[in-house]
Amino acid sequence: MKSKILTGLLTGLVVAASTAALFSQPSRAGNNSFFCATLNRQPVTFARNSRGSVPLVRWTSNSYFPPPWTAQRRCQEVGRRFQRNYDNGTLKYINTGTLNGEPVVCAAVNKDDSCTNRTLLFTLKRGSDADATLKKLMPRRGFAYPI
Repeated sequence: MKSKILTGLLTGLVVAASTAALFSQPSRAGNNSFFCATLNRQPVTFARNSRGSVPLVRWTSNSYFPPPWTAQRRCQEVGRRFQRNYDNGTLKYINTGTLNGEPVVCAAVNKDDSCTNRTLLFTLKRGSDADATLKKLMPRRGFAYPI
């Protein structure tokens, strides 16, 4: 079950990677945005661009993180973090790393950039191997570094 949730979460990240590639084009014109909405009674972090809205991460569990970090709250916060990193020009790559002893997924300008509190997108369950899972999922979906 835990593996299934992590796989679903990181599968959404692959969509995020493709969206980030669309957004990192030279022209920043338009109204690209990230937001949280409900889809099939689940909170989902979306990206909206000129082609429409694309689901990035489906938040399926309230049990991994203690209150107040419900699925809904994580969805809203991650949407805000994607938006902030997009606006700051730091959403060119999606990297993994460790912050405060926990595995994280973060935005980056360069593929070798370390994750920081400013580029953090979301935290994974302690003990998760985010890097291995991300590398495993991305080629399966036809994406590879750089994003």
